Amino acid sequence: MDIKNNTANIVSISRVFVAFAAIGLLFLDSRTAYLWSLLLTIIAFSMDGVDGYIARKYNQSSELGSVLDIMGDRIVEASYWIAFTALGWLPVLFPIVCVTRAFTTDSIRSVALSKGMTAFGDKSMQTTKWGKFICASKFMRISYAVAKVAAFVLLIAAYTPDINFDLADGIRVIAEILAWIAIIFCVVRAIPVVAESGKLFENGKN
Repeated sequence: MDIKNNTANIVSISRVFVAFAAIGLLFLDSRTAYLWSLLLTIIAFSMDGVDGYIARKYNQSSELGSVLDIMGDRIVEASYWIAFTALGWLPVLFPIVCVTRAFTTDSIRSVALSKGMTAFGDKSMQTTKWGKFICASKFMRISYAVAKVAAFVLLIAAYTPDINFDLADGIRVIAEILAWIAIIFCVVRAIPVVAESGKLFENGKN
């Protein structure tokens, strides 16, 4: 692999392993482990913006990069929801919704990719203004990302061993509210993908 011309893709893949390390630390009953997890979680989600910046700045945008970016998003997000459920912090509904949404949208987008379309950008499969706004606008993408990252970070902070109980209780309530907002965003942003998928199957069956 040409590392110089694939920096963005390397960052996309690397952040998955950073997230895995952060999640693994949550299963250690240690304040230090949780603080490291908190830091690594912030780094992992920051890398999501870094790979896009590198791709645009150094002209490394590609269909492969688009796929890796979305794949990384799915793996990281689902892993956190699953871990939080396994730890008893959130209901199982969260990972179920996240995984169902991921399989649904990514199955449709795989068909779009085979026809030369991508999830975002100039070749986006979204053709309606409302679809582009919900799926690709900076406002929606940033709002979703902020709600999700804030929920994850605050959940970890709330359950950090030896944290002040009263403080933890307040943080936990805010984190759970943000988690619900994030999962609602997750569902809403899938609606245009499903709604506009009909055109992908107009010229053939299966």
